[in-house]
Amino acid sequence: MSKRIIPASMQAFYDGYHFAPAVLDGDHLRCSGVIGTTSDGSVSDDPATQFTQAFDNLAEVLTEGGASFADITEMTTFHVDLQKNLAAFMAVKDNYIKEPYPAWTAIGTTELAIPGGIVEIRVTARVPG
Repeated sequence: MSKRIIPASMQAFYDGYHFAPAVLDGDHLRCSGVIGTTSDGSVSDDPATQFTQAFDNLAEVLTEGGASFADITEMTTFHVDLQKNLAAFMAVKDNYIKEPYPAWTAIGTTELAIPGGIVEIRVTARVPG
């Protein structure tokens, strides 16, 4: 049986958009995509700031689900202006994701669900123990 993981700060997303930030399925934590939104729902115009906020939001979901960045086995990222922002994204990503690196797919897209959002990060992690 699976368990929905809903950090308190993301309850409004669950209620308003009808999706769980993550689902614990056996020993796999399957995280929905996160965007670099702040507590008021806005996103920064600065790419590095937005990328950092996205990883911080992801950290909250991972922690609530009993995992960490070290437990990520697969990552898919969706990027507006992929080529323009990839180097900045990778610099921020490397502050959070360390060796051994997970499988990663980066996909370019024209827009995301949150206006102004330029990255969405979705991961699967294996929960220890």
